[in-house]
Amino acid sequence: MRNFLCFLILIGCIGCEGPEPRKPVQRKSGSFFRQSVERNRKLLLAEEQKIKEIIEKDSLKHYMNSAAGSWYHYLVVNDTANYTPQPDDMVVMTYDILTLENDTIYSQEEIGNISYRVDKEELFQGLRDAVKLLKVNEKATFLFPSSLAYGYHGDNNKIGTNLPLKSTVSILQIEKSENSNEN
Repeated sequence: MRNFLCFLILIGCIGCEGPEPRKPVQRKSGSFFRQSVERNRKLLLAEEQKIKEIIEKDSLKHYMNSAAGSWYHYLVVNDTANYTPQPDDMVVMTYDILTLENDTIYSQEEIGNISYRVDKEELFQGLRDAVKLLKVNEKATFLFPSSLAYGYHGDNNKIGTNLPLKSTVSILQIEKSENSNEN
């Protein structure tokens, strides 16, 4: 009886411990994100090197580097205009999309004239930035790394993943919004 009583007390003491939390099976180390950042950094460097090689071969044109990270040269310059599109302005424009090897993905005829409200409608990032660099009746060719084009996702049609692009953009008309200030 004494052994039985000791046994019950022992069971009671052991059984009164709180539940022990389970330890995670796998710990997140953040290595996936570090690897992804490193992979994207290498991809951007390779694309920028390819763009720089294109610029070096095309020595007749003067390329400029935009603050957004694209490169461009003017085909038509309008020295009489001084206004560049601002957010909320309505712009009528044309553009095409090519690979860096000049293979046409979408022609200007296929896309047609586009009416675009600056920074309010969906265009790929590089094209949104390009529109804000041009004045009315100007035309320029832009070289975009894939991070400013359609990136990893592509356009779910003709543009694949991580594809740097070339685009010739023409601004046909700028309609200032009520909120725009003169440049």
